[in-house]
Amino acid sequence: MQNTHSTPIDKLFSHMISVEASDLHIKADNPPLFRIAGELQRKGNSLSAEKIETLIRNWLPEEDVENLFENGSLDLAHEFAEGRRVRVSVFLQRGRISLVARLVNAEVPSLEELHLPENITQAGEFREGLILVCGITGSGKSTTLAFLLDRINSNRAHHILTFEDPIEYIFEDKKCVINQREFGLDFHEWAQAIRTGVRSDPDVMLIGEMRDRETFNLALTAAETGHLVLSTMHTSGAAGTIGRILDLFPEGQHDQIRRSLAMNLKGIISQRLVPSFQEDIPRVPAVELMWTNAPIRKAIEEGEESQINELIEVGAEEGMISWTKALVSLIKDDLVEKRVAKEYAPNPQAMEASLKGISFR
Repeated sequence: MQNTHSTPIDKLFSHMISVEASDLHIKADNPPLFRIAGELQRKGNSLSAEKIETLIRNWLPEEDVENLFENGSLDLAHEFAEGRRVRVSVFLQRGRISLVARLVNAEVPSLEELHLPENITQAGEFREGLILVCGITGSGKSTTLAFLLDRINSNRAHHILTFEDPIEYIFEDKKCVINQREFGLDFHEWAQAIRTGVRSDPDVMLIGEMRDRETFNLALTAAETGHLVLSTMHTSGAAGTIGRILDLFPEGQHDQIRRSLAMNLKGIISQRLVPSFQEDIPRVPAVELMWTNAPIRKAIEEGEESQINELIEVGAEEGMISWTKALVSLIKDDLVEKRVAKEYAPNPQAMEASLKGISFR
């Protein structure tokens, strides 16, 4: 859903730009909270529950307000100024309305602006198969996907079809033709939309999130039939992602899913945002990259996911990046302090050893 008429709440959204905030939180009996450089800061006067409800009713169509009170939550995208958008989640807590908004860049940032590793561009070179971008909420998955789509859009004459909830980045056709479909506006059932989408002659499909078994099955089928499928999962690393995928299916189907993943999964991009000590860069992504080579394919098929972390370490020549290497690179590039990197490192000892030039697996 998208709402573009100017309303009083737009002043709060505009203030996000003024204070360089990534997120806005509104909760009854609290001042507006802005996430600045990763930390929430209260600014302004407290808003009562009644004031917040008035803001929402003056902003959203009546049918959306009815859906909010009926279902308890509502997700939408909103353009509050020329070319400026927020992704918004409105929800009820203790019977009162709360809101969280995330500022979306007007243009897709470049590789350098995002501080992503050069190796990530390999994801845009595949012509078929499945690419997953993984991380917790707020780790930058959507922005990374937007970067990859923009790169494909700039280099290939293909049809890109997206299924999003909500649409965050609006793409203009470059070499590609791009059709963006939004849940609740252009379709109302994910599985049906993906099924019909495959018949729309897409070369590349973006599925906003792997929500359930049926969605994942359809994505795998699309990957098997010659499409490049990109999607996200709320997982924290490549090895754990395989287990989370299998959890979606009954145990009797695990061997079949393993075979399908071994054949069709091209890569897993996992990321987490780490505070930077650079004044003009609040946070930077630490990125683990796994590309499915022969040893990883074998590990997936034979149920040896525990080997994946080590296989990523030894796959550096093929463009893979381990969490350790990612954090060490951020330290060496003067983006993250060593002390902070250790807090985010899955294996601080391996990171220390790597900084000293010692191979540590």
